[in-house]
Amino acid sequence: MSLHDDAVLVLKSYEDQDDLRRTYLDHLSAHPDGMWKACEAGHVTASALVVDPERGRVLLTLHRKLNMWLQMGGHCEPGDATLSAAALREAAEESGIAGLTLLPGGPVRLDRHPIPAPCNWHLDVQYAALAPGGAVEAISEESLDLRWFAYDEVAGVADASVVRLVERTRAAL
Repeated sequence: MSLHDDAVLVLKSYEDQDDLRRTYLDHLSAHPDGMWKACEAGHVTASALVVDPERGRVLLTLHRKLNMWLQMGGHCEPGDATLSAAALREAAEESGIAGLTLLPGGPVRLDRHPIPAPCNWHLDVQYAALAPGGAVEAISEESLDLRWFAYDEVAGVADASVVRLVERTRAAL
């Protein structure tokens, strides 16, 4: 099964955000290359909010290019077998934490946001990744900083999309 096919199956089984989910499915139907950065009409991305539920906190990255506190995530790569594998890979790469596991049940939410030309949109499929006990983060070259934030601190540092992701993750926990 291709990554494109996996994404379609994931989105068909996702039971929330019906209009946005339909937008993603329509995009993938119209664009066989819709999983890849090269698709100028926009492309599906995969991200994961790294969460430590025992301590009531999330790990955010200060994105090098955007200078914003965000969840870990990014573009799918040819070696990614599934959308969830892409999200987990991105989370591990950007957090430096080994042993992350995705929260069962599939994506937590979807977020479509504009990006600079030549592409137009990121169609982000957002998961939650559970940090193992005693996890120690390590900054990557894609980040200016990594920091743990208590759930109630996120609204003071991140944009509304990250706040919504934290809310949905907490509800799923």
